[in-house]
Amino acid sequence: MTVGRTHAVSLVGLAGHLVEVEAYVARSLPAFMLVGLPDASLCESRDRVRAAVASSGLTWPQRRVTVNLSPASLPKSGSGFDLAIAVATLAAAGLVDPAAGAGVVHLGELGLDGRLRPVRGVLPAVAAAVAAGYPRVVVPIGNLREAELVPGASVIGATSLAQVAFRYGAEIAEPDDVEPFTAARPAQPPPATRDLSDVIGQATARRAVEIAAAGAHHLFLVGPPGAGKTMLANRLPGLLPDLTDAESVEVTSVHSLAGTFDPADGLVRRPPFEDPHHTATAAAVVGGGSGIPRPGAASRAHRGVLFMDEAPEFSGRVLQTLRQPLEHGELVIQRAGGTARYPARFQLVMAANPCPCGRSIGTTPDCHCTPMARRRYFSRLSGPLLDRVDLQIDVLPVTRAEVAERGAGETTAVVAARVRAARALQTSRLAGTPWRTNGEVPGRWLRDRLGARPGLLTELDGSLDRGILTLRGADRVLRIAWTVADLAGRSAPDREDVGTALALRTRGQSGQ
Repeated sequence: MTVGRTHAVSLVGLAGHLVEVEAYVARSLPAFMLVGLPDASLCESRDRVRAAVASSGLTWPQRRVTVNLSPASLPKSGSGFDLAIAVATLAAAGLVDPAAGAGVVHLGELGLDGRLRPVRGVLPAVAAAVAAGYPRVVVPIGNLREAELVPGASVIGATSLAQVAFRYGAEIAEPDDVEPFTAARPAQPPPATRDLSDVIGQATARRAVEIAAAGAHHLFLVGPPGAGKTMLANRLPGLLPDLTDAESVEVTSVHSLAGTFDPADGLVRRPPFEDPHHTATAAAVVGGGSGIPRPGAASRAHRGVLFMDEAPEFSGRVLQTLRQPLEHGELVIQRAGGTARYPARFQLVMAANPCPCGRSIGTTPDCHCTPMARRRYFSRLSGPLLDRVDLQIDVLPVTRAEVAERGAGETTAVVAARVRAARALQTSRLAGTPWRTNGEVPGRWLRDRLGARPGLLTELDGSLDRGILTLRGADRVLRIAWTVADLAGRSAPDREDVGTALALRTRGQSGQ
């Protein structure tokens, strides 16, 4: 008997691994064996494939069918192997030309009636196939637009197994057009117009948001309810520049794997925004699940903004898991089913009330919370986590005078233009380095760029000596100072820039 061969792709995190699917039909009692470390959902493909072959007008071989997924040491999961298993089995049984599908990658889930269902993660899977030297890919018609976004891929969209088998020489009548499966998506409301000019007052907070956008800095806003913390956070993505081509492919791949990508919109070009609820679990925020982990909100916010409103209400375990991506820009999730790496270079924005009642800030505080209650409220925001947040500011209540001046603030378009100019200066200065923004640059490199400038860091060194700042905190003050200078168009920060950065970094350390 001939061994039928074709290919599929196994995704572990965003890394795609080419899998050779081999099928052998032996003269023995009828059976269907699937080997090569398949998980439970993949083992179920035996029944789906057998029913789909029969529904397509083809005869299932009444022999012992053994399908091997190679390399056998690589864990494999999901229903995306169905089409490849069916094609390899039909080739081994002599029902299709064995050479026709041997050099093709097949992705897709089969329905019992033979129709092809869309699957998650097609974009990174097709990209992995092209990188491995297999540009010819067959996908469900529902994934065709997504797969065609990969440069260099020669993609064919199919609606059914019968259509694929006929293309490979099966002796069946040419299948009629069937209605393809479409992924059910809830109707999305039109995006609301969110302009920075909607924020009343809050000059200091607006300035902090602009600096955060310009240098990709993390931000912590503390203020009473209704002061505008959520409005400011929601308007941060509008200040960020568009993603580059490489970033768009990377971000789109994450959303494809998470099942939140609509191929009709093309590649994701704008920085994403994720705002999980404070009851979200660690798996929902950083990723996880049984078997091979899936991306969470932190990875879906890659190259964008992760907003955590009411941050002290989040589980302490959830907050501590953010320390790794804040430091390294990626998440490494280890499970029994395998280790997955997901990119997670996001801007963290946290918002919190100053105390449980939210009224202990401003010129006339009306708060009756005990010191113990305040400490308990902020206890989940540990020192190591806050030390990694660059900008930490108080958002004061809006005054009546500021309400009277409503509309006086700059628009998103005006501020975004300054942010783009500052990013351009950073791109020029950091050319030839592994960094792109000031928020990524280590402090030693920034200090070396300053050179010998007497008195420039006197105030910063004094805060370090008094224990107000850690060494990491001092480095982050330098990052902010460089961003302030970039927004002003200066080639390097001066003493005033360092003072501004220090004031924007050290809020609330005495108040907590």
